[in-house]
Amino acid sequence: MVKNIVNSQKEYFSSGATRDYNFRMESLNKLKNSILKYEDEINSSMKLDLNKSKAETYITEIGIILDEISFHQRHLKKWMKKKHVKTSMAQIPGKCFITPEPYGTVLIISPWNYPLQLCLLPLVGSISSGNTAIIKPSEYTPHTSDIISKIISDAFPKEYISVVQGGVSETTLLLEEKFDYIFFTGSSNVGKIVMSAASNHLTPVTLELGGKSPAIVDESANIKLSARRIAFGKVINAGQTCVAPDYLLIHKSVKEEFITEFKNALNSFFVDKDMSSMVNIINEAHYNRLKNLMRDEHIILGGTFDDDRKFIEPTLIDEVTLSSPIMRDEIFGPILPIISYSNLSECIEYIANFEKPLALYIFSENKENIAKVTGSCSFGGGCINDTIVHLSNPNLPFGGVGNSGIGSYHGKKSFDTFTHYKSIFKQSSIFDVPFRYMPYTDKKLNIIKKILK
Repeated sequence: MVKNIVNSQKEYFSSGATRDYNFRMESLNKLKNSILKYEDEINSSMKLDLNKSKAETYITEIGIILDEISFHQRHLKKWMKKKHVKTSMAQIPGKCFITPEPYGTVLIISPWNYPLQLCLLPLVGSISSGNTAIIKPSEYTPHTSDIISKIISDAFPKEYISVVQGGVSETTLLLEEKFDYIFFTGSSNVGKIVMSAASNHLTPVTLELGGKSPAIVDESANIKLSARRIAFGKVINAGQTCVAPDYLLIHKSVKEEFITEFKNALNSFFVDKDMSSMVNIINEAHYNRLKNLMRDEHIILGGTFDDDRKFIEPTLIDEVTLSSPIMRDEIFGPILPIISYSNLSECIEYIANFEKPLALYIFSENKENIAKVTGSCSFGGGCINDTIVHLSNPNLPFGGVGNSGIGSYHGKKSFDTFTHYKSIFKQSSIFDVPFRYMPYTDKKLNIIKKILK
């Protein structure tokens, strides 16, 4: 089945149908209309899979995709144009230009934490770039995966865009095929498997991974606002976000005030005492992992859980060290460890103990401190005096660095990701320059030296 789908998509791509501007625009419209058609079912599936509310579903899933589609539609004609570039002296009287072309048939493997957004957002780039695509949504969010399949099958023929559902075995079968591009979002461990499989065919990849993304709060920060924004970044999707603040580095002089304001922020977020509106943990394995991470730690806020709901209350943990179990891997849950510091250099040294993170957040009103952190630490992207929202702007490329990812997307960068830029030189046939040809004489060499220097 997988092989048949791949082959039919390669044949369809070879027909040239996907390259046309009007076809791409129409396809983007079809995707948008299909999403809107199934909006109620999307909301229901998100509720079943993650206990996600309609508002959070729209903010973090549907709305971001619709905005991305609109952005591509506004700019696609310009992006598709060939670009003339300056001709070098050695190439005169010819002309040089760069023309964008689609890669071909691409594979998009998406995760469970934002099952709609992280599946369809890269698809927007694939469509606008003129590719055919096979989508592999997560088996951990079965209801949403079913809706994704409906959205796609309702809008597109299988030879153009197709959904393959299933688990590890289906993903393995897909990775055995020769694609022209692979786009993967998930963990670093699985990312290595994807990259290894891609290397068998020398297939280029984009890997959107994760890591331990720090948040820094210095003594100059607006503590009430910092606590509110960090709390938002940690509880949205129950912390199951690749760019969620993973741990907090805070100046010791403002630590107690921050804890108080963090608690106040949570109280303002959840009018329901049991936080029944908060997203649940995706499954038993992740839920038990998070419970184990809290064991024997110094909990100063939260820490309760509900086994029936797979719910964990937003939790602050104090007196954390590098050797603490919770600092070994990305947390991916509503638990925030706190590390106090006296000098900002300690933060930079602490961050250097981990792989390069996908995000970094600094809360400060001190320009020197901001410049020191952003200039010294390597990370995918981030915010100054906020969390998470940098990924909502299609003008900002989103992606990791080092262990947190390879490549980026969103907006124009999504078009670039799924596009090969072909460089072409068109030579004049009116006359020919003789000194380029053998035999080479001293006179010819002197002319060449004057041109190529």
